[in-house]
Amino acid sequence: MPMLDKRSFYINGAWVSPHTPNDHDVINPANEQAFATISMGNTSDVDMAVKAARAAFDTYSRTSKEDRIDLLERIRVVYERRIDEFAAIMTQEVGAPATLSRNAQAQVGLGHLDGVLSALRATEFRETAPNGDTIQREAIGVCGLITPWNWPINQIVLKVLPALAAGCAMVLKPSELTPLSAMLYAEVLDEAGVPAGVFNLINGEGPVVGAHLSQHPDVDMMSFTGSTRGGTAVARDAAGTVKRVALELGGKSPNIIFADTNLEQVVAAGVRHCFQNTGQSCNAPTRMLVERSCYDKAVAIARDTANAQAVDDPTKPGKHIGPLVSQLQFDRVQSMIQVGIDDGATLLAGGLGRPEGFEIGYYARPTVFSDVTNDMRIAQEEVFGPVLLMIPFDDEADAVSIANDTPYGLAAYVQSKDLSRADRVANALRAGMVHINGSDIGWGSPFGGYKMSGLGREGGAHGMEDFVEIKAISRP
Repeated sequence: MPMLDKRSFYINGAWVSPHTPNDHDVINPANEQAFATISMGNTSDVDMAVKAARAAFDTYSRTSKEDRIDLLERIRVVYERRIDEFAAIMTQEVGAPATLSRNAQAQVGLGHLDGVLSALRATEFRETAPNGDTIQREAIGVCGLITPWNWPINQIVLKVLPALAAGCAMVLKPSELTPLSAMLYAEVLDEAGVPAGVFNLINGEGPVVGAHLSQHPDVDMMSFTGSTRGGTAVARDAAGTVKRVALELGGKSPNIIFADTNLEQVVAAGVRHCFQNTGQSCNAPTRMLVERSCYDKAVAIARDTANAQAVDDPTKPGKHIGPLVSQLQFDRVQSMIQVGIDDGATLLAGGLGRPEGFEIGYYARPTVFSDVTNDMRIAQEEVFGPVLLMIPFDDEADAVSIANDTPYGLAAYVQSKDLSRADRVANALRAGMVHINGSDIGWGSPFGGYKMSGLGREGGAHGMEDFVEIKAISRP
């Protein structure tokens, strides 16, 4: 199969060559083979993209809400027509199994768009306060957007769409591991009629392109999704120009299971949820906290579920999991599994190395540790692989204490037939999202977390707020 040539950047409404050739291969994680070549940008490319965005902002920021609603509706039509292309390319570059790519990885491009559209229709950009002053929402300006590899379109649309809805111009730097879905999205925006310069895309490394975007005096805000380490670097780089920073970072989300639940169902579902996308989700329920009276039974269910978890070629449809995204990610997950063993946790299922029959590809074994204590590194640090930890708790207060005892506060999960107790626990958890009894937040609800899980929220009306400034106008 010939290599795809994707060396161009999308700047000012056209595909252009980089200032300096700097080739980078895109690797298929299932076979470790390069299948595309992109260019890695430099500071001159960033300057050109920011200049285009700054010029476009002057006009686009003055468009009406109705104009922007029409634009988002056109984007939806084009995206829906090309959704199978997105699913196929994310299977190839992320390693997400075909069913997950189509039903989740690609589908979120429509769901989040619907959430932003609803929020935009309901937003009043100019209103009168009770004191008589005019309160005006205005586009913040030129936005730098940096997105990760694990759910590439999910994070792109959660930044690009609210920025467009608010009237901003932007420069997107996707992950160099998964750039092709971003470039395909640029084609969608172009076909839908996003004005030249409003959306721009540059590939490149975080320490080069990302840092220059964050430091650039003509960039008014930065929105970053990725590791906590990367987020703190963006915040430091942005501080010199006092620009707004929105961060969606890591998580170590607890799944609290009380004894009154259907244990077979909720434990098995929790294991499978942790392993979804090969564990490469910031909100994955990676710490399973189980009431002590049913802990041993839960451990047996988790072991059997993990041992039954299929690992297979991502091009096949089904409920199996695929490879991790890269050699670096595979090595990190192996390192953290070794840490769990060294810390004295009980290796219940999986462990080091590749699954049987997978000598090629970044495949990891679905792994469960039991008898974990919350002071172990694997209970505090994000593994970002198919690795579940099981921790017993004594009572409601103990569960909340353990759940809150990490640097993160992104998501949490509560399983109990006693809805009053589930609500009490949800209110006590320091997390941006709490999912009770297998539920999920709807399109347009805010996604984000407390503590080192980030700053700000994404999705719907709350996501739009990061992209607007508030102006108060008084009159005599």
